[in-house]
Amino acid sequence: MAGKTKTVYVCSSCGYDAPKWLGKCPGCGEWNTMVEEKIVVTKSTNKGTSLRTIKPVRLSEIEVRDEVRIKMPSEELNRVLGGGLVEGSLTLIGGEPGIGKSTLLLQNILSIRGRRILYVSGEESATQLKLRADRLGKVADNTFILCETRLENIFSQIEKVEPEILVVDSIQTIATDNIESASGSVAQVRECAAALLRYAKESGVPVILVGHINKEGAIAGPKVLEHIVDTVLQFEGDRQFLYRILRSVKNRFGSTSEIGIYEMVQRGLKEVKNPSEMLMSQNRDQEMSGVSIGVTVEGIRPIMVEVQALVSSAAYGTPQRSVTGFDQRRLNMLLAVLEKRARFKLGQKDVFLNIAGGLKVSDPALDMSVTAAIMSSNFDVAIPLRTAFVGEVGLSGEIRPVVRIEQRVAEAAKLGFDTIFVPRDNIKEGINLKSASTTKIIEVGKIEEVFRKLFT
Repeated sequence: MAGKTKTVYVCSSCGYDAPKWLGKCPGCGEWNTMVEEKIVVTKSTNKGTSLRTIKPVRLSEIEVRDEVRIKMPSEELNRVLGGGLVEGSLTLIGGEPGIGKSTLLLQNILSIRGRRILYVSGEESATQLKLRADRLGKVADNTFILCETRLENIFSQIEKVEPEILVVDSIQTIATDNIESASGSVAQVRECAAALLRYAKESGVPVILVGHINKEGAIAGPKVLEHIVDTVLQFEGDRQFLYRILRSVKNRFGSTSEIGIYEMVQRGLKEVKNPSEMLMSQNRDQEMSGVSIGVTVEGIRPIMVEVQALVSSAAYGTPQRSVTGFDQRRLNMLLAVLEKRARFKLGQKDVFLNIAGGLKVSDPALDMSVTAAIMSSNFDVAIPLRTAFVGEVGLSGEIRPVVRIEQRVAEAAKLGFDTIFVPRDNIKEGINLKSASTTKIIEVGKIEEVFRKLFT
């Protein structure tokens, strides 16, 4: 029996619904995000009483059990997930079109042996998926392909196949008959994701969703979609670079600060075991001005990155500040500190900053490396080879201590760096640096000291 159709206006940003159009969403405060949706309201046969009564229990009586995890073939993916795919979990992977989301999933599920997997594709045909699997060089008889966009048909096939892992690519292409709106709309995405969540929790089968991102870089669809799922993974990278970064944005079963690094090759995605070597130039035998090496930490993994700076006279009167992979506002702050505390005259000069390898870094411990690269380019004097920097720069020009200094110094020593600049306060705390016995530790407390010890 058909239900009554009513029109509501739903915010595409947060999912707030209202009976009439509003210029500003009361839920999130965004302007012009209310879109019209038609919803079919059916009368429920349930009179409001629940057949099952759930009683509250004491917190001390709840038994804590370890989550049962499914190990994925990719160690980088396992690290970002927190040790593997949790049974009964709902995972969302987002990224730009063509970045490699489907390749990452197909490459992993085709390598899993002994588990029945259902791959639902709403964007590609079975022939296209077969060609991609052949290019990856993987064939698995336990993987079933279903090209379908209707949610009811998907669940009917799930009952027949009884998969142990379910992949839906992508959630924006799936639609249900309960809502009279196009696939990809706010109501469709929210309803389909909620139905798949119920299936995952009731059956214990892990479900992986693929999601698109909008022009702001956030996952498309209502914000409530990210609240529904257990884990949100962001697949980042520039298609002009070979490297891709898998980052955990939300994880109910692990850390949200871990990253996985892949390299796009002809046969799919290849794991990068040593990202420090990847993010530094291969030609490190000759000294170049404006180049410094810093040590950042992503999760528990120390990574050495190459900071490149170019300082030149402003050709068009107004100085430019161009940044790639670093915070623009933080660069402006560091330039102000250099001009005020170290007497650098940078107000009439263009400053360009780049983090090599396409990595985006927000670690303040990279401040000293950034300032060193700027000073090196400004004087056109190269920083000595095999020299690294770790330290945060404060507004008064002081070098502030950073966390995980032992891991950072150990990573530099492992890669053959014989000199590393560290904050003096870290050494005062009694940090154990036995792992860097062959590395010269230079303690600095002010940005002026870095300048004097490097260029005088």
